[in-house]
Amino acid sequence: MPDVLVVLGSSSDRDVAEKAVKVLEEAGVDYEVRVASAHRSPELLERIVEEYDEEVKVYIAIAGLAAHLPGVLAARTSKPVIAVPVDAKLSGLDALLSSVQMPPGVPVATVGVDRGENAALLALRILALEDERVREFLEEHAERMREEVREADRRLRTQLSSA
Repeated sequence: MPDVLVVLGSSSDRDVAEKAVKVLEEAGVDYEVRVASAHRSPELLERIVEEYDEEVKVYIAIAGLAAHLPGVLAARTSKPVIAVPVDAKLSGLDALLSSVQMPPGVPVATVGVDRGENAALLALRILALEDERVREFLEEHAERMREEVREADRRLRTQLSSA
């Protein structure tokens, strides 16, 4: 069973899911990807939660438009659910608001619109609470980002200084 289950509301959300999957693969974390709509296939979503909930540690729910998928998942599990709103209409604002405006008692963590990679990184931070290997990956990832910024700074200073 996977540590992270990525659930897409529609196969059209695949590009966003691929961002999350790339990070999870880099970290060497077990994951699976499923498609289930909160509106069009609620019985499938229910079966998925029943099948995976005992072993899965974190859910990532990717959905656009009304984006009820993360909330419906959160209503059926006590595990962390991370919402990734998708830019399907209204620049993703509709999905973003659906994800962050959850009622009391049904929390959903929400990352930025189309930010599958941030959802995966947040999932990794949750897993890192109990997994030293994942914590080390996150520390290395942070160092790579710092180095990219330092390198961009060096390049820009050199370009602007010689102009």
